[in-house]
Amino acid sequence: MLGLAFSDSSKTRWRWGATDMRIHRTTAAVIVSAGVLVSVLAGGSSARQERISGTVIDEATNKPIQGAWVVSAHEVTRTNQEGRFELDANTEWVGARALGYSRRRVDASAKMQIGLQPLRIHGLYLSFWGVGSSVLRNEVLETTAKANLNALVIDFKGDRGLISSPTRTAEAVAAGANKTITMPDPVGLLTDLHRRGLYAIARIVVFKDDPLARRRPDLAVKTATGTLFVDREGLAWTDPFNRTVWQYNIALALEAARAGFDEVQFDYVRFPDQKGLQFSQPNTEANRREAIAGFLAEARRALAPENVFVSADNFGYVCWNLDDTGIGQCFADLAPVIDYISPMLYPSAFQFGIPGVRNPMSDPYRIVFASLQRAVERTSAPPHTFRPWLQAFNDYAFDHRQFGKRELEEQIRAAQDAHADGWLLWNPRNRYDGAILAELSARLWCNEDPHTRSVDKNACFANPAVNGNLESQPR
Repeated sequence: MLGLAFSDSSKTRWRWGATDMRIHRTTAAVIVSAGVLVSVLAGGSSARQERISGTVIDEATNKPIQGAWVVSAHEVTRTNQEGRFELDANTEWVGARALGYSRRRVDASAKMQIGLQPLRIHGLYLSFWGVGSSVLRNEVLETTAKANLNALVIDFKGDRGLISSPTRTAEAVAAGANKTITMPDPVGLLTDLHRRGLYAIARIVVFKDDPLARRRPDLAVKTATGTLFVDREGLAWTDPFNRTVWQYNIALALEAARAGFDEVQFDYVRFPDQKGLQFSQPNTEANRREAIAGFLAEARRALAPENVFVSADNFGYVCWNLDDTGIGQCFADLAPVIDYISPMLYPSAFQFGIPGVRNPMSDPYRIVFASLQRAVERTSAPPHTFRPWLQAFNDYAFDHRQFGKRELEEQIRAAQDAHADGWLLWNPRNRYDGAILAELSARLWCNEDPHTRSVDKNACFANPAVNGNLESQPR
């Protein structure tokens, strides 16, 4: 295939093909198959390839969306200030997505207008085992309907390195990572979720990967004596510097995207939080930060043609710490290379409190709100870059209280007041109190206007449901 790229002064365009290159315009360049380089002065030429153009707009307001991603089978670009884009005409479809909006794919035409629906995520987590249990899965789906929730996060590769879906990735098969399939028909499941109006997020646990590390010790983290490192759960980790590990997880992410997930969320995209370990490169802060940001940037490039969003989970204290927290996570590095950042703002995980709050149990609102404010200040990223994980499990670090209506409401209000891109609730046992969430929905997010954040309370009806809020373990 002929590799071809054009760029103008306002934006950069990537061209997918045999040649992946950027050509900046003082002059444009055309590479012909004979290898002859023909320069054409900027300003146009008959040699310039036929183009299609269009605009991406907000469906609710008809206003243009600046910075939206627009993709075809061969090319990726972003819209300018007027929401305009231009692509090679040699494509049958065009996809578009933008922060705070849904994604969309349409048939290509000469001049097109792509409308995106505003979207603020309110979602629940469904684990590796939960997605395979008809009882847990149906309870979660019932809760999403009764509480006006619009998203599910589903383990595609879980905490123990097991893959819930059938996979063709050779390393996964060799490592036995697919020996237990809990999501045998991902396409069918996702079709059903989309029919229900649910946004589907594939969670992929990255560097904590017991099957791969034990199968391939050359890819594993080692102790100071050179033996296999295992964490407090008895699980081995793979080396975040190793590009074979990168490509393994990217291959799984591509499978998730092609199955129909709307977003790929990388978790445990970090170094182990233990000192004295051996890696394939020196364990310095600069090297750690480069490795984590490098993996995410490469994953985003690989996933770009699939028109899916890319996000990553982070420790809550990453919002506050000036260094990389010893694990390679720094928001200043991550914000430019992914779409959404999901800090885990569980009050129970803030064992040392935050400035002004010594006991997080006394003020869950301030834990969430102040952490999000701090994250925005440190990155200069828009507030809707952040979509926090919130605590829907009982406390394990302070007074062991049950996290009920007050604690949930304070956390959700804080995320809303910080203008985050919604929120996600974490309970590893997949037990959510449907009655509480339905009641809170009527006040906080049912019929929420994504632009004004106002709620039409008269249009909401909270249906009671009963799910046990069982004690659970932290991530």
